[in-house]
Parts: sequence; structure tokens; C-alpha cells
Amino acid sequence: MGGTKENGSGSSRKAMRKEKRAYFFRKWTSVDLMRALSVVAVHLLCVLAPFNYKWEALLFGFILAAVTNLSITFSYHRNLTHKSFKLPKWLEYPFAYSALFALQGHPIDWVRTHRFHHQFTDSDRDPHSPIEGFWFSHVLWIFDTSYLREKCGARNNVMDLKQQWFYRFLQKTVGLHVMAFWTLVYIWGGLPYLTCGVGVGGAIGYHGTWLINSACHILGSRAWNTKDTSRNIWWLAPVTMGESWHNNHHAFEASARHGLEWYQLDITWYLIRFFQALSLATDVKLPSEAQKRKMAF
Repeated sequence: MGGTKENGSGSSRKAMRKEKRAYFFRKWTSVDLMRALSVVAVHLLCVLAPFNYKWEALLFGFILAAVTNLSITFSYHRNLTHKSFKLPKWLEYPFAYSALFALQGHPIDWVRTHRFHHQFTDSDRDPHSPIEGFWFSHVLWIFDTSYLREKCGARNNVMDLKQQWFYRFLQKTVGLHVMAFWTLVYIWGGLPYLTCGVGVGGAIGYHGTWLINSACHILGSRAWNTKDTSRNIWWLAPVTMGESWHNNHHAFEASARHGLEWYQLDITWYLIRFFQALSLATDVKLPSEAQKRKMAF
């Protein structure tokens, strides 16, 4: 990886901030309220976890966080958003379904928002730019769908998913699947499995993903000249399944591998490579040497 590396937030801290929007005292849509209810419920369950503790329930929470967030990074992000590799539908659909339980919405909504992020990175139209503040990029943007529509305009960038019956089905029924799952968890393990499992596991998953949108555009190092504020944060890699090599990702959006160096932990890439070895993941995209030279400092 040629060239020098630039550390810290650099000029990104000097970016001009827009006038702050009224985040709380405004009109809330039904979607805003449902998203807020989900986030509040998960964090409330997490707070209650020490009072309803079982070690096996906590272990379940860690496993749930790992599995569902790996499904987010493997399916929603690298497979569906960036088409970094292809899977047979009988394998693609179960991974997309399991990602529902990371509580980050259905595939159509997640993918269109992330595609807009790459299209409008660090501009006034970026859905979750830290230019509007750390907490906006971390979580507050999620609860203002009217603002997202105002910034991004017509959401016509996911026709590839809307043309598939499975993703239209998930779009219409996502809430039913999540509530059914939470009910089954409660029947199986009672309140400890809700608090330690859904609560702790959900909070880990939420903040792992949110830190990519916030911290990975403010802290860390830059290995590639991307003309935006994306950063690599090595210590977030285990929690984010390799997503925190964010400057790498913005340099080579279509790459199935984000941890481009051997020492850059990328659990999502290891799973992709496993399926590639089985000839189940095909058309796996990686940056060429010419592309790397073009993006180097």
C-alpha cells in the first residue's frame, strides 16, 4: 500500500456545519416513532440486564449480535448494496432474512440509504454525515425520515431489490418477524433472554454499526486519497466484522474485502472467501493494482 498515511480527523473537523435541525421538537412520522420505539426498547432491556442476569442468556446475546451483524455486513452491505459478490438465491435470501433481527430495518430501506451515503458522502445530501454533528451521524438521523427524503430526493436507487418478491415481502412484514422472534425468545428463556440476549446483543449491534457512520468519519487513519472524511479504525474491526476499515471501503466501494492487508481483521471477508472456496460466492470483486495506484496518496 504505497504512499504516506494521514492520521486524525484533519481537515474534516474544519468542515462548515449546517444550521442545526430541530431533532426532537418537530413532526414525527409513524416510521420515526417505530424506529425510536425499537431503539429505546433495546436500550431499556440492556439497562435491565444486570437485574435479570444469566450467563447463558448473556452468551446468547453475544452470539445473536455476532450472527445478525455478520448478516448485515455480509448480506445487506457487501452483497446487496455494493454487489461485491453473487450468491444463489437459496443462500442469499436466508442471510438477508437473518439480518432483519439486527433491528436495522428491511433490506430495501437499508440498501437505498447506504447507496445514497456513497453517492452524496459528506455533502448536504449525505443521509448521515458527521458534518451535522457526531450524534446526528451516530443515531439521530434514523428518526427523521422526512429529512432524509428532503435531502436524498426520490428513492429510486433500489429497483433491483424491489423487483424481487422476497424483498417486497420483507418490506411489508418486517415488524411481524421481529415481534415473533422476540416472543419466541421470551417463551424460550424468559426475561433474562430478552434483557441479556435481545437487549445487550441488540445494543452491541446497534452501536457497532452506528460507529461506522460516526467515528469512522471522524477518528482513525487514512490510507487512501478518497476526497472524503472516511477513516480506518483498527480496534473496531472485531466488533464490526471488518467494516471499520472504512477508508479502504470508500476507496474501493465494490470490493468484497475491506481489510486489504493481511493484518487487517475482516471477518466478513473470511466468510465470503469460505463460500467462494465452495464455488457458492461468485464474481467476487477486489481492487486491482491499477486502482490502488490511482487512490494512493
